[in-house]
Amino acid sequence: MADRGVDVSALPKEVRDQLAELDLELSEGDITQKGYEKKRTKLLAPFIIPTPVGPPPQNDVHPPAPSSSSSHAPPPSSSSRYRERRSRRTHRSGGTRDDRYRSDIHTEAVQAALAKHKEEKMALPMPTKRRSTYVQSPIETRTPPDSSTGSEDEMSVRRQSSVVAPPPVVNPNLQSPDSWNNRSVQGSSTSSSASSTLSHGEAIPQPQSQPQPQPQYKPQYQPLYQPHHQPQYQPQPQHNMAAVTDRLAHSRIAPTENSAPPPDVTAVAAPVRGPRVDLPSNAVVRGMSRGQSRSSMMETADARGNIQRVPVNSRVSTKIQQLLNTLKRPKRPPLSEFFTDDAEEIVEVPQPDPNMPKPEGRQIIPVKGEPLGVVSNWPPALQAALARWGATQGKSPALTALDITGKPLYTLTYGKLWSRSVKLAYTLLNKLGTKNEQILKPGDRVALVYPNSDPGMFWVAFYGCLLAEIIPVPIEVPLSRKDAGISQVGFLLGSCGVGLALTSEICLKGLPKTPTGEILQFKGWPRLKWVVTDSKYLTKPSKDWQPHIPTANTDPAYIEYKASKEGTVMGVAVSKVAMLTHCQALAQACNYCEGETLVNVLDFKKDMGLWHGVLTAVMNRIHTISVPYAVMKACPLSWVQRVHIHKARVALVKCRDLHWAMMAHREQRDISLASLRMLIVADGANPWSVSSCDAFLNVFQSHGLKPEVICPCATSPEAMTVAIRRSGVPGAPLPARAVLSLNGLSHGVIRVNTEDKNSALTVQDVGHVMPGALMCIVKPEGPPQLCKTDEIGEIIINSRAGGTMYYGLPGVTKNTFEVIPVNANGVPIGEIPFVRSGLLGFAGPGSLIFVVGKIEGLLMVSGRRHNADDLVATALAVEPVKTVYRGRIAVFSVTVFYDERVVIVAEQRPDASEEDSFQWMSRVLQAIDSIHQVGLYCLALVQANTLPKTPLGGIHISDTKQSFLEGNLHPCNILMCPHTCVTNLPKPRQKQPVGVGPASVMVGNLVAGKRIAQAAGRDLGLIEDQDLVRKLCMWPTVMHQYLTEALQWRAQTDPDHVLYVLLNAKGVTVGTASCVQLHKRAEKIAAALTEKGSINTGENVVLLYPPGIDLVAAFYGCLYAGCVPVNVRPPHPQNLAATLPTVRMIIDVSKAACILTTQNLMRILRSKEAAASVNIKTWPTIIDTDDLPRRRPPQIYKPPTAEMIAYLDFSVSTTGMLTGVKISHAAVSALCRSIKLQCELYSSRQIAICLDPYCGLGFVLWCLASVYSGHQSILIPPFELESCLSLWLSTLSQYRIRDTFCSYSVMELCTKGLGTQTELLKARGVNLSCVRSCVVIAEERPRLTLTYSFSKLFKDVGLSSRAVSTAFGSRVNLAICLQGTTGPDPCTVYVDMKSLRHDRVRLVERGAPQSLPLMESGKILPGVKVIIVNPETRGPLGDSHLGEIWVNSPHNASGYYTIYGEESLQADHFNTKLSFGDPQTLWARTGYLGFVKRTELLDASGDRHDALFVVGSLDETLELRGLRYHPIDIETSVSRAHRSIAESAVFTWTNLLVVVSELCGSEQDALDLVPLITNVVLEEHHLIVGVVVIVDPGVIPINSRGEKQRMHLRDSFLADQLDPIYVAYNM
Repeated sequence: MADRGVDVSALPKEVRDQLAELDLELSEGDITQKGYEKKRTKLLAPFIIPTPVGPPPQNDVHPPAPSSSSSHAPPPSSSSRYRERRSRRTHRSGGTRDDRYRSDIHTEAVQAALAKHKEEKMALPMPTKRRSTYVQSPIETRTPPDSSTGSEDEMSVRRQSSVVAPPPVVNPNLQSPDSWNNRSVQGSSTSSSASSTLSHGEAIPQPQSQPQPQPQYKPQYQPLYQPHHQPQYQPQPQHNMAAVTDRLAHSRIAPTENSAPPPDVTAVAAPVRGPRVDLPSNAVVRGMSRGQSRSSMMETADARGNIQRVPVNSRVSTKIQQLLNTLKRPKRPPLSEFFTDDAEEIVEVPQPDPNMPKPEGRQIIPVKGEPLGVVSNWPPALQAALARWGATQGKSPALTALDITGKPLYTLTYGKLWSRSVKLAYTLLNKLGTKNEQILKPGDRVALVYPNSDPGMFWVAFYGCLLAEIIPVPIEVPLSRKDAGISQVGFLLGSCGVGLALTSEICLKGLPKTPTGEILQFKGWPRLKWVVTDSKYLTKPSKDWQPHIPTANTDPAYIEYKASKEGTVMGVAVSKVAMLTHCQALAQACNYCEGETLVNVLDFKKDMGLWHGVLTAVMNRIHTISVPYAVMKACPLSWVQRVHIHKARVALVKCRDLHWAMMAHREQRDISLASLRMLIVADGANPWSVSSCDAFLNVFQSHGLKPEVICPCATSPEAMTVAIRRSGVPGAPLPARAVLSLNGLSHGVIRVNTEDKNSALTVQDVGHVMPGALMCIVKPEGPPQLCKTDEIGEIIINSRAGGTMYYGLPGVTKNTFEVIPVNANGVPIGEIPFVRSGLLGFAGPGSLIFVVGKIEGLLMVSGRRHNADDLVATALAVEPVKTVYRGRIAVFSVTVFYDERVVIVAEQRPDASEEDSFQWMSRVLQAIDSIHQVGLYCLALVQANTLPKTPLGGIHISDTKQSFLEGNLHPCNILMCPHTCVTNLPKPRQKQPVGVGPASVMVGNLVAGKRIAQAAGRDLGLIEDQDLVRKLCMWPTVMHQYLTEALQWRAQTDPDHVLYVLLNAKGVTVGTASCVQLHKRAEKIAAALTEKGSINTGENVVLLYPPGIDLVAAFYGCLYAGCVPVNVRPPHPQNLAATLPTVRMIIDVSKAACILTTQNLMRILRSKEAAASVNIKTWPTIIDTDDLPRRRPPQIYKPPTAEMIAYLDFSVSTTGMLTGVKISHAAVSALCRSIKLQCELYSSRQIAICLDPYCGLGFVLWCLASVYSGHQSILIPPFELESCLSLWLSTLSQYRIRDTFCSYSVMELCTKGLGTQTELLKARGVNLSCVRSCVVIAEERPRLTLTYSFSKLFKDVGLSSRAVSTAFGSRVNLAICLQGTTGPDPCTVYVDMKSLRHDRVRLVERGAPQSLPLMESGKILPGVKVIIVNPETRGPLGDSHLGEIWVNSPHNASGYYTIYGEESLQADHFNTKLSFGDPQTLWARTGYLGFVKRTELLDASGDRHDALFVVGSLDETLELRGLRYHPIDIETSVSRAHRSIAESAVFTWTNLLVVVSELCGSEQDALDLVPLITNVVLEEHHLIVGVVVIVDPGVIPINSRGEKQRMHLRDSFLADQLDPIYVAYNM
């Protein structure tokens, strides 16, 4: 063996300690022989003297070496020896099983169930984490002082090992880091090189090479996508993966030579998100073929069944494939047919299983306890008993308290107890207030706040209150404001009307204080006066004062607190007669005799510890030895030692005390438990107590423990003691056991388990009903109907010895304390009221009572009952030693989508590896599914010692549940399995065959009995009469069809009129352009184009300018020269790699003959940095327009027809499609005229524009409208807002602007950045009362929340709530709606989201469940007609139906600009006819879904106003389960789920819904979001989320218009370029 040649005694102390620790592990069976030898060899390796030895024989097993400390030092006392050993082994105890739930049979059953699963092993996709997310904080920093932590030696060893790591062994079968890095991104954002793409997710061995470390700096502007700079590493199940990831975690990978970053155009926008980008997905241009290698594509069908070729990346797609494999066998009950209409029954109601077991016995007969005997010397009241013993047996010991080491601290005699209690009673009644005004009077409630270590003070306070006839309410000592359930204790004190608290001097000093020394006001607590009850502060009563001791009556004696399943703390009032009767019943049942000794390990403030150890003990003059919890932690054997030393007859313990004593029993060889006649197990009603009792008996039988003394009992705060096993006579048969089927129990039926041993539960009886009590068993749900004999139900008790009410809560009291059972026909069986005990069980043979669980631990899932304790036991049986810290597991249910869902939360050992944890979680899933036939919804592991604790160290379940639901749990590992356990989703909707049926017959303007959904703006009304024009002094553009003519006319008639004013960040004018200046600049540019650029008429010219007047001049220069301008957003100088390729692409697609730009941008286009991204040698001619000579063109071009193209408008859609549309001269004039009429624009007017001038309506307003209408435009480039947020608003105020136009990004920037600074703006004199209309220019559904927030926030600076409105345009028509100056305000409607998913519109009231607010998208422009059409049949739809918006207008675009000019595509989108109705009109398809609703408002002409509501883009909709979803709706729900979600986006991938959320909080919140996102999408949209991806802020790409580019995000996710914080694959 390894230690040959090693002198163990000469080793350093810490090594000797670790060897001793190992020996202990081997002796306790916590480690195998092989593991023992391996660890021992490792420890001794540095000290071995190398000697040549042959291999040892197989059976050469050395006995474990004795610990050096024990061989050299004299044996210390047991408790100190135990502590010393405990300090050495604490790190291991982190994994010890919680033996309350221990059952070897159950463990075998679980292992057998798991073995079955091993054969059909399922590859579960492991979640992907960024390393920083799961670097666990050291356990020392998290452990509260009372919990044991690893010894220093052990921690130092751990630290050393983390510093000196051996070089990683690299498995050749693992994918190398290079195989992740060498993916070339060929000319697109997503295609990966064919060589590294895996078809079925198998790993390709690749040669290893060392990655190059890169300097870790971040550039000022970071490109949004860094496909090769930020690989994301995924922990693999193989053991050496961690080593590889460790090596890679701190290195950046150098980009490979051929990897081109994705094309990208960056605008300047919100500083939070980094640059905004326009990213064409896969460089797709409408009408162009995608030249992509097929090898790197995977064909998938999208929701509509179209085959899509999606570039795949091995890691992400492998995981999703794994996930899909796990979902191919969903567990679902057979579902009834799909529903086609918006039936109210969203939920699939599971049909009852015909094979489920049903109760077959007869109706139960109430079980009667033995009569309560009448003993002559029983006192008339409990206080009388104390008075008697105080007077006659004053020297007799009543209570012995132990110190922290387990040694007796003091003994309180009956005489002392009596005299001190009398003193306290006298003080409370007479000495607290002034003479005239007494603070306390009999019947008042006071709180008793005493620590568990001071029973003596509590006894005196409790009996003092009883003697003063004041009602004590014992509670736990509050330690901090953050105690678990602290506010609920406040609720208890409030409901009991407590205003005064009694405590000891030491306890008072320890309470948390404010800086001024006052006691903290705890959350939810009433104001309390604190009274110290130490003897020195009490007043001795005068000779003639005696406490009043009446005969016990029904007045409350004391109030015991009780926490409900939801965490509410209520006070159970116990009357004086009930207290006395209960003591008598316990004395009779337990056969207590005067002068006996009782050892109490339980909490003496409540429950059994109070009833036996404080009340019954005094009635029978018993000597109680109180062993506090703190002593048990330091010396678990202390109670056994006390029994041995004091020859105690009775001990009062819980299963955990039995377990702890067994763990430590080797310390004490010479103890005897022969004196015990009753070992009362207080939680014997827990079905899992049987194994603890058996194991304890097994160990201590040799120490004199008799089998018949173990007495489990069943209790509850309301019914008090329900049943207790009487101690048997030696030799009598042992008590009963029942082996029950868990499946039967889940249906509430008792079935003895014979076949399937794996899913059985062994329970022991808890004895007989208490003397003088009557017991029934009733159904736990619904009316209290009596159960059948083979049915599980709630135990209810009628007895004089039970609680009487929940104090101060009469409503809840009635349902619990005044229950009258009924028979099968619903007829009451009698008059007497019963009390609900909250225990589930049945009466077995011989009237023995069996308890199988508690109501508060009951989980009702799909109509079946499961007990939380049973699930804990199963989870613990799955080898938790590696994973779970001290067996700390919480099980509860949360209600999601109309059913309860099971959640398991466990504390993870600090040293548990990622793989172990994931392995354990997946095995727990399998075990619980196999044994309990229930699916888990969520399994979470949190760091050790972080779950909220109850006062005695257990897990506070309701607080844990609350933390889970609020997202404050901070798990370090999580596994969601909604696909398995959500079985009540309705069957997916089947699409009905599409066809024009008889219902579609049109009569006039009606379709299917409804008005056709169409609407129109007012007439454009062209004026033909030239004389009238002159008479009205109208501007000439009625005659001029071209903007060039308009500009020339303005330069002649009103040369000095300023059309444009450009502002900088300081609000200073940096440029203006009058009509003549603009005309002359345009002429110069036209001359330069013909001379320098030798441009021919009709050729395309790219304009590359920052937002400003140069752009306007260049546009008119092109028109003067007869060229077609193409406006392109310039590249971002700090982010050329991402933004320049898009510029290049538009130049190539538009076949531009020349580029007009500024000197600065020209330098950038020709720079070395640009050369890294694109080929700069092939740019077309570049002309800088900064310093042009004064030349005039020979003539100004006039197009032969107005149908010729005026300019090309290029834009990247939200789906990542780059589209260019052709806008004719006629369309330009019609559009400008339409805007002029709608907004009433004249030469005398000023408007302010703060949007990007590169495409759509933004470009029209910036460059065209002013020249046409003659109004002055104040131009505010949006990027200037970055350096001065208030620029736009202060400009509006300074120039008293009436009409302004902005984008959503500008509005969002102001809302987030200035929302809190309205007072500051007011102080600066900003006043927005002048603003009449503020229009948001967009191509999407109006963002109601944002516009509402903006209006509300800036109302303080005078902004009218009616001012903010939206516009709507699309690619086929740049402006369909625009809120004008006249006409009704935009209206808002609420639609039912369920109907919307079925493509129907159902209007509901505001605040209705599942309602969605939609705002009208502005008024329809003059000359525009819209109609709502079924996109599949192309037939018109009726009013309030959802369909595609088609538009007919003189300013429709002429078609897409494509290289090959695919006419079919054009015809479909730009010149389409209805399939029936009006087949003549030509319509353009916008690609947006919406509806028209006739409102009650009147428009300018006095007719009822038709409002157009845009719902969303057809291309973006997700078809899931046969229904149509709009991403924005799901995203809105997700963003509401948690405060740390900044932004979110959704998309689908092979029928899976993927949610990407940006985390704005700390990374420890990342895993909290996974269940909340899954819950909210399931609740509100009835969808199961397949993958949840948590990323950093700014990762979701947003284009210049502030729209999310979801398709680009999807491509980046699949290409593994997001560098996510966490990816969860929901099973």
